[in-house]
Amino acid sequence: MAGAKIRVLIVDDSALVRQMLTEILNKDPGIEVIGSATDPYAARDKIKRLNPDVLTLDVEMPRMDGLTFLSNLMRLRPMPVVMVSSLTERGAAVTFQALELGAVDFVTKPKVDLAHRLDDYAIEICEKVKVAARARVQDRRSVAPVVVKPVAPVGEKYSADVILQRDDARRPFKTTESIVAIGASTGGTEAIKEVLIRMPLNCPGVVITQHIPEAFSGPFARRMDSIAAIAVCEAQDGQQVLPGHAYIAPGDRHLMVVRDGARYVCRLNDGPPVNRHRPSVDVLFRSVAANAGMNAVGAILTGMGDDGAQGMKEMHDAGAHTIAQDEQTSVVWGMPGQAVKLGGVDKIMPLEAIPAQIIRFTEERFR
Repeated sequence: MAGAKIRVLIVDDSALVRQMLTEILNKDPGIEVIGSATDPYAARDKIKRLNPDVLTLDVEMPRMDGLTFLSNLMRLRPMPVVMVSSLTERGAAVTFQALELGAVDFVTKPKVDLAHRLDDYAIEICEKVKVAARARVQDRRSVAPVVVKPVAPVGEKYSADVILQRDDARRPFKTTESIVAIGASTGGTEAIKEVLIRMPLNCPGVVITQHIPEAFSGPFARRMDSIAAIAVCEAQDGQQVLPGHAYIAPGDRHLMVVRDGARYVCRLNDGPPVNRHRPSVDVLFRSVAANAGMNAVGAILTGMGDDGAQGMKEMHDAGAHTIAQDEQTSVVWGMPGQAVKLGGVDKIMPLEAIPAQIIRFTEERFR
């Protein structure tokens, strides 16, 4: 029914967390918390009885852990799930496994000692619950093994101009060295995984911006490195971009690519959030447009919002080949859809076809 509130069930063994999440979500006029459960067994009964639209699920609980419950849920009754995770190495590892199993997204646990940030936190979790309610839910247990989005800072929505001024007059010369730039948000950790595990050892250097918290970008990069044939790492300032390597933007820092003679080099920037994100896809794509131009291939994957859409148009106008993930395979067709709307996309493709197309584009460029 149009205008109906999103009905949420909270599953968490902490009474304080259940109370905080309930109060935060109920303040949003578009959301209604219809119940809570202390463990997966109680949650199973309430799901059957209350039929919620979205579930928030604690990563670690007694009696049955969150991953086991999520796996059973996605097999028997797939529904949108937002994981509630601690900002720890173990919390990151379990969260990425949950995203593999089909969770739409995650938020960190609310902290009572950070009361001054609760307004930011409330905006983030309410936004993610609303996105989850519209997302395409999949049981991903059958796909290749290994979404994320950071806390969205409140305030003015800056463009990439605050980090890097656009220079339409600058056109990089054609070289024998190409580069691939990828941007993603909600659902992006799994989408990036599907691209990286299909990249050959001789692929061009890959630079990636995924909306992700600071504590999770390192574990995410190490996770990708453990399953991809190419080397994957968290980008460092001044690091050369090499073929057969992928560089993931650190959480809370913008990643840019600059030229140093014939080399591409990573540059990290602590400037303001762009499109309410740091790292921002627009910042990465603009830097690639300015410094690689026709030597680049850009891919914008699943994600909510419009970060990266303008940057992809700039890459396209600079002569780069550009690809957007299609709506059918995206968890949320926000960022790719906006890039298509702006006219900055050469090809719209299902996720599984994108890696091969990236390689075709780089091979075509230097024939």
